[in-house]
Amino acid sequence: MNLFTLIILTLGLCATNNLAYKTKEKVVYCFWATWATSRPGNGQFKVEDLNVHMCTHIAYSFFGIDDEGFIKSLEPSLDFPDGKDYLRKFSGLKQKNPDLKTIIAVGGWGEGSKKYSVMAANKTLRANFINSALKIILDYDMCGMELDWEYPNSRDTVYGKEDVENFTQLLKEFRETFDKYGLILTAAVAAVEEAASQFYDIKGISQYLDYINIMSYDLHGPWDTVTGYNAALHKGEGEEDIPKETLFTVDVAIDYWIKSGAPRSKILLGVPFYGHSFKLEDANNHNVKSNATGPGIEGPYTLSPGSVGYNEFCIMLETEDWNVKYDDKAKVPYAYRGSDWVSYDDPQSIRIKAQYARNRNLGGVMLWSIDTDDFRAECGQEDYPLLRAVNRGLRREIPPPNPNLVSNNY
Repeated sequence: MNLFTLIILTLGLCATNNLAYKTKEKVVYCFWATWATSRPGNGQFKVEDLNVHMCTHIAYSFFGIDDEGFIKSLEPSLDFPDGKDYLRKFSGLKQKNPDLKTIIAVGGWGEGSKKYSVMAANKTLRANFINSALKIILDYDMCGMELDWEYPNSRDTVYGKEDVENFTQLLKEFRETFDKYGLILTAAVAAVEEAASQFYDIKGISQYLDYINIMSYDLHGPWDTVTGYNAALHKGEGEEDIPKETLFTVDVAIDYWIKSGAPRSKILLGVPFYGHSFKLEDANNHNVKSNATGPGIEGPYTLSPGSVGYNEFCIMLETEDWNVKYDDKAKVPYAYRGSDWVSYDDPQSIRIKAQYARNRNLGGVMLWSIDTDDFRAECGQEDYPLLRAVNRGLRREIPPPNPNLVSNNY
């Protein structure tokens, strides 16, 4: 019995299908923030709320690692059988759509950089991470892993610039192991050159990753002293004289990754299903690049000052007196009300970004995160309007809206 036959006999359906998963179909890579299950009211998003037909991949976010490099649950009462057993329920979504790729995501902003810097620098700790990740993937019949180290050579890193080479080596060793089982390996990466050039050997990591999830959002936010777009596709109004390469825009970020050696077919353009809010210094000065003093409104579900989910903000737009503007050059909207100013994406801007990804021959679109879409159709006639916009922009077939949901129910 050869190795290939042995793998076929020992793996579950998901990993087996991954041995030939790559097609010309555009990818819709959906992140799910599992803590959304604890949000109040209509913001609560459970595993059964996941749409298995409009996502090609869904990443269960997040697991972490311990000081020895072993993968660990960040919410055991949610993930495992002695709690809500969500990990197994999540993997079981493939029964509804056998083509769905269920991914376990490790890392995230809250995990920091220190543990990953230490782990990646040590051969034994790397092996601990790889083997423990492989075990949970196979035990739960997952399709692969997403690594979201934020960021090599940044934040609370221990080894600094050495992280760059160590990250590449870590991915190489993951690739060697995952290839034996037909598993998918992806990573979420910083978008703009100013950061990415310090964090990654782009040619190096590209050869080991199946998809590169470019986080082309958070390009501006309430940490800035002036208002700015969360994820402008192009340079906007009033920026005509600014050199394009100095701008924090989606198209500039994608250009940088391509020219640095990332294959277009592996690049997934990241889109945000949330907006950033600012507090204006002067309510009468409410344009882009107006002075701001910090975070603005928060949403009633996500409860994070300076950030608001689309499902939260679309209701505010319907029920409150907001002034909505659209920058036809940047291809994104913004809104202001009193001293509050919000940069966000709507179905139109999301669809344009997906069309851009298709026109640039990219692998597809990644989104953060599915749980802040208007999944209950509270703001319109369709559930998941942003996710539908992604699929429409990529020219993928999509199912009809859920007829059991009632729109404008607030």
